[in-house]
Parts: sequence; structure tokens; C-alpha cells
Amino acid sequence: MNTLIPIERVENKIYLIRGQKVMLDRDLAELYEVETKVLKQAVKRNIERFPEDFMFELNKEEFTNWRSQFVTSNSDKMGLRRRPSAFTEQGVAMLSGMLNSRRAILVNIAIMRAFVRLNRILSSHIEVSKKLKELENKTLKNEKDIQVVVKVIRELTSVKPSAIGFKIR
Repeated sequence: MNTLIPIERVENKIYLIRGQKVMLDRDLAELYEVETKVLKQAVKRNIERFPEDFMFELNKEEFTNWRSQFVTSNSDKMGLRRRPSAFTEQGVAMLSGMLNSRRAILVNIAIMRAFVRLNRILSSHIEVSKKLKELENKTLKNEKDIQVVVKVIRELTSVKPSAIGFKIR
């Protein structure tokens, strides 16, 4: 099946807010090719499907911080009078049940793949970090230990992780 959008485009719209990977309503609307207000209206009509662990509105501080860091053009700022809603992976999945166009189906597949890929990348980085911490705690007893450290460092430097999203302070 041919997807309409590259997975990297979706990954760049996944943010880390409140310790959760989320996508903002305006980014989802853009991907679905609908107006943000149309997406928000659909969510409001089905609000019982979106508990806080599926969707939440950015608080004033998060909104101000996000806006100042990532929205620079005046035309973009004009469209950001209201705080956006943030959808977790479960919230995006719930949206897929509400939006049933061919485009929505393909976009949801791409979004789910991006979340899975992000989770894999984060898991592998956590595992590498643990192994490095173990090596740091060991004292190097001989040349063989040094070779192991060099091998791990080479493996780390050969992997070029993609930048995915950003973190709201």
C-alpha cells in the first residue's frame, strides 16, 4: 500500500509534552487535510472518546513556550490564539475510528508506524545507555576491556539517530 506522506514528516510532528509523545491538533488536521476547527468540532461531538490520557489541552505555560520556540512567522501566530489540543498515540488511534476517508486511513497508518519507530529508537537508546553505564562502573583491567569499550563507541558513532520532535520545558 502506498502511503501519502513520508514517515519522517509525521515523526517531525511528534512532540514530548508532559512526558508523553503527542501530536497537536493543527498538525493532525494538516495531515488529514481538514481545517483544525473541523477536527476540533469532531472531537467535541465525541468528547467521551477522549479521556485526558488520550487528549489534553496545552496549559498556558506549555502553549507560550511551544509558540515562542517553534512558531516564528506572523501568519502562523495569527492562527494560534487558542491553545492546541495534544493527542497521545491512543488519542490518534481513537481519531481513526471517527475519520473514515481513504486519506484518513493512510495518514493513521503512517502515524502509527511513526509512533512504533519512535518507540523502537527510544528503547534501543535506553539499552545502549544502560550498557555504557555498566562499562563506566567497571574498572578496566586489561586491553580486552579497552577493546570492548572502543567497539561500543564505534557502534554508537556509526548509528545516526533521526531527530524526532522536541521537548516542551
